[in-house]
Amino acid sequence: MNSRNLLTDNPELYEARFPDPDRLAGRWAEDCLRRQGAGPRVLDLGCGTGRDAEYLQRAGRTVTGADLSGAMLAYARERYPGPEYVRADLTGFELGVGAFDAVVCLDSALLYCHTNDQLDGFLASCRRALAPGGLLVAEMRNGAYFLGRTDLLDTPVVGGFTWQGTAYRSVTTLTVDRTAQLLCRVRDWTADDGTAPVQQRSAWRLLFPQELRHVLAAHGFDVLELHDGPGPRTEPPWQEGELPGEAVDADRLHLVARRRY
Repeated sequence: MNSRNLLTDNPELYEARFPDPDRLAGRWAEDCLRRQGAGPRVLDLGCGTGRDAEYLQRAGRTVTGADLSGAMLAYARERYPGPEYVRADLTGFELGVGAFDAVVCLDSALLYCHTNDQLDGFLASCRRALAPGGLLVAEMRNGAYFLGRTDLLDTPVVGGFTWQGTAYRSVTTLTVDRTAQLLCRVRDWTADDGTAPVQQRSAWRLLFPQELRHVLAAHGFDVLELHDGPGPRTEPPWQEGELPGEAVDADRLHLVARRRY
């Protein structure tokens, strides 16, 4: 069985599997930026296919999309022109001192910082890139949800979709590595076009709300919002005009923090 990331290696397939025709993630991020008075220069870190970066650009911001995947960046430049797209590693990047008024990091991209050193590198890079008073906006899984809960771990999840006449089926299994504080995912893909099965392995750091507050404060950020919803990946999803909640108990976590002056 091949071991690679079927979706991020194939950006068109990624968007077919995770459609967002209403640009819900981009609209949620723009709402956070507007409510907290962010300036126009935005870094979309872990921009993927570029659709959220393009939405923010169309909303009147000057956007730079950054990603580690060459395939995603090439797709973004062709499919969603407007923003500038650059290759960068979120665990440590140099894109100019004070070059941005906001850093946006959606869909658990921050949680690819598996170690404390990587998390420190991410936050130090964000602080360096942000102008004083700039915002960090992030959306991710909530580590606290897995304290005593196993509903997402008990049974493999079967999914599927059809793209360009080919039916794809996935079986996803989640486990927790408590020592490393990681949520580990194995996803096995099969397709009905005769191609070989593909196994994708990935993991996210399980960060807890109080832990996140502590490390942000240590890097010179003040937390403005930290809540479990509503957001672009919650059920029900965020709708225009909804304000942040107060709880941090559900499976998603939403963060807005300001770089201290």
